Amino acid sequence: MLKDAYPYYLANEAVYANDDLPVTDKYTGDIATLVAKADSKAFEQAISAAEKAMPAMAALQVYQRKAVLEHCIKRFEERADEFAMLLCVEAGKPINDAKGEVTRLIDTFRVAAAEVTRIEGEVLELATTERAHGYRGFTRRVPIGPCAFISPFNFPLNLTAHKVAPAIAAGCPFVLKPASATPLGALLIGEVLAETDLPKGAFSILPADRGTSDVLITDDRLKLLSFTGSHEVGWDMKARAGKKKVVLELGGNAACIVDRDADISKVVKRLTFGAYYQSGQSCISVQRIYAHSTIYEKLKERLVEEIKGLELGDPRDPDTFVGPLIREEEAKRVETWIDEAVAEGATLLCGGQRNGALIAPALLENAPADSRLMQEEVFGPAAVLIPYEDFNDVIDAVNNTRFGLQAGIFTRDLYKIQQAWDRLDVGGVIIGDVPSWRVDSMPYGGVKDSGLGREGVRWAIRDMTEERLLVIRTVQN
Repeated sequence: MLKDAYPYYLANEAVYANDDLPVTDKYTGDIATLVAKADSKAFEQAISAAEKAMPAMAALQVYQRKAVLEHCIKRFEERADEFAMLLCVEAGKPINDAKGEVTRLIDTFRVAAAEVTRIEGEVLELATTERAHGYRGFTRRVPIGPCAFISPFNFPLNLTAHKVAPAIAAGCPFVLKPASATPLGALLIGEVLAETDLPKGAFSILPADRGTSDVLITDDRLKLLSFTGSHEVGWDMKARAGKKKVVLELGGNAACIVDRDADISKVVKRLTFGAYYQSGQSCISVQRIYAHSTIYEKLKERLVEEIKGLELGDPRDPDTFVGPLIREEEAKRVETWIDEAVAEGATLLCGGQRNGALIAPALLENAPADSRLMQEEVFGPAAVLIPYEDFNDVIDAVNNTRFGLQAGIFTRDLYKIQQAWDRLDVGGVIIGDVPSWRVDSMPYGGVKDSGLGREGVRWAIRDMTEERLLVIRTVQN
């Protein structure tokens, strides 16, 4: 199903410039295909083309933008199996998860096709004093201008869709740099976009080295930078971004609280999913599990049993739940963090063995509060179980990290739910489920080192548009 070579897209057109970027099969380690890599000249041409395309993009009527998004939905549905297999190969994503991500790609474009009809303004009654008698105001949202997008390796379709679909809805041309490890999904989206009537220069999709694509951060012709990735890289980008608006969706160290009234049988299934789906390579993967002391031992026993039953191996196998990490170096890092925690006093309850890029899903307890597994983002299949007594204290413990993306709570206590919503220093609180839960129509993002701004189609459109005011004075006799 894979082609021998893939182009990049420059000003809407496929360019087979070279075959300088090999893309590996993350399970076998073999080169699966070759991709054209963009150079500095290509980025200059792409930014210039996006700037020139701005008037035509802004002039697109709602029905025209909607038609582009609907064409994409149709073609994504027709090519769903192809998209899923690309994910399976380039990202090492188990095939069932890959199919799920294709569904979310389609969902995100579908949400954008609906939201494009709801980009509205308002009427402002300005006559709040005698001085303003006879004046009336109106607002509408207009495209911010050419946008720069940098997407990560872990969700090459869905997280790219969360930048591209809102840009089309808003009327913004864009230049996208996909992750070098997983560029194929974004390029296939580009292939579909190239079938549409978008104005020339409306989009460019350019796999490249980080240094080559640095112009996306520094060039003032680009009016917005949207980056998804590590917190170190993201905050450095913001410091260098100049005048442009910056949206950052960064890392996490997601916690889940399991209160004494939780249904253990249901909680175990959700915790196992939340901690180990995508091999833990999700910024809202469950990393810290706080369980009330009255249910701690029972939960631990059931969790270990469930985790040991997870299939580890070839992502093409429908029975596989945990596939390889994106690189063997990342698997070695996770292994090191687990070994460090054990050396510092933690108990390894199950998993943690490494075979190349594969890590058996690991659960630990008694990890020191200052260990890397407790404080940093592991981004791999490892979680820590911690007992607690008091709900106030556990909220403090959840907050005791520089990250704040989402938190999950299993409780039936309405007062605790409100307390958590008031006090948890995170972007989202999920009740009755794991923090790994997300749908594509909700606002999504974090606080502290976890980011700046919100994704979710409606919120992304807001970022990609500016409010423009019109004031009309009624003619006075």
